[in-house]
Amino acid sequence: MLLRLRRRRHGAIVSVWTRLLDCSIMPRRWPKKLKEVVPRRLREFFIGETGRGYCEAPSEFTAGNRLDLLIDGAQAYPAMLETIAGAKTRVDLESYILNSDRTGWRFAEALAERARAGVSVRVIYDSVGSHELTSSYLQFLRNAGIQTLEYHPVAPWQRRWGWVRRDHRKILVVDGRVGFTGGINISDENAPLSEGGGGWRDTHVRIEGPAARELERLFRSTWQRETGRAYPFEAEAPSSPGNSLVRVVANEEFLHRHRIRSAYLHALNKAERCIYLANAYFVPDRGIRRALYRAVRRGVDVRVLVPSISDVPAAAYASRRLFELHLDAGVRLFAWPGPMLHAKIAVVDGTWGVVGSYNGDSRSMIHNLEANIHVVDKEFCSRLELSVVGDMDRSQEIVPPRWRMRPYSERFLERLFYLLRYWL
Repeated sequence: MLLRLRRRRHGAIVSVWTRLLDCSIMPRRWPKKLKEVVPRRLREFFIGETGRGYCEAPSEFTAGNRLDLLIDGAQAYPAMLETIAGAKTRVDLESYILNSDRTGWRFAEALAERARAGVSVRVIYDSVGSHELTSSYLQFLRNAGIQTLEYHPVAPWQRRWGWVRRDHRKILVVDGRVGFTGGINISDENAPLSEGGGGWRDTHVRIEGPAARELERLFRSTWQRETGRAYPFEAEAPSSPGNSLVRVVANEEFLHRHRIRSAYLHALNKAERCIYLANAYFVPDRGIRRALYRAVRRGVDVRVLVPSISDVPAAAYASRRLFELHLDAGVRLFAWPGPMLHAKIAVVDGTWGVVGSYNGDSRSMIHNLEANIHVVDKEFCSRLELSVVGDMDRSQEIVPPRWRMRPYSERFLERLFYLLRYWL
């Protein structure tokens, strides 16, 4: 019996080390199709000459995607509603915030029209993020034949600590062919000021091609896990209308909660020319901070765009606690002057781009379901870089002498909320 246990333990150890070696040392074999699409230096950008660092499996990238960058709700909402109106078989909507305001009702009516036409429509909304959602709104959806799921209702007596974990994703997939993701929720906050909305600055992406199916897989996984009900999933071959190489990266349950952070770390460590970030709640952990500071010492131009006015003041104070460290290390900081900056984007060397829901704070890293797309496409990344640099040009740069003059009351709040950062 003892010998048998030792053999099992030895086999488990060998299996674990084989996986570790496979991801950190052993070279990965690139599928022939991807090898033709991706030049050698871009393959090295992800896995490195020796394969060291985070190993992004080549098989997780999909080639042949077409991407459209959507700035703010003014561009995103019309594109999303138009795509919903053209749905033939199914619509999947997953949103941290789904409000029963003017914008929310526009989406409700569009979804209901498709559901009444026989299209399968499913909606996942987060219990905390969508706390303003009214019962009449939900009843309207259900009367139209739309299936809904409230993610982790706030009921601590029923689910120990489960209420802490939130679904922060923003995903729309239509017919498994066209997908949307980014930082934009379904709320008047993202609607244009000219329409009575909040005019939040945010970024979304329209995806046509195989990567849309990967977003649909994420939705399907959450739906089946939380409801226990089967989700019919057609396996038709997706079209390849574009040239973008895309990987959908998600923070799932505890086993995969650091995947997005790991991908960020690898890209930051590979940067040679520039790193441009825009983030709503920028509270990076020590590993990300070190990667940014090392990049500065290598001569990389590192800039971060943050909001000057936040919808979560406590998170803003926690973020500002680290500003002095960033500035001393040579990172340039810019404060967006307009309404809330809610985007979560990154561009490295004009080659690697990120758009998604991941904030880069403790909640995104530990507690939340998140979804990003990581893109290798110079044309798309060039547009993304122009967008974030343009925003920085319109922002106020935070300079060390002025920042050090802030009052001690502000410093106290920064220290206080930084201590509470894991729960903000």
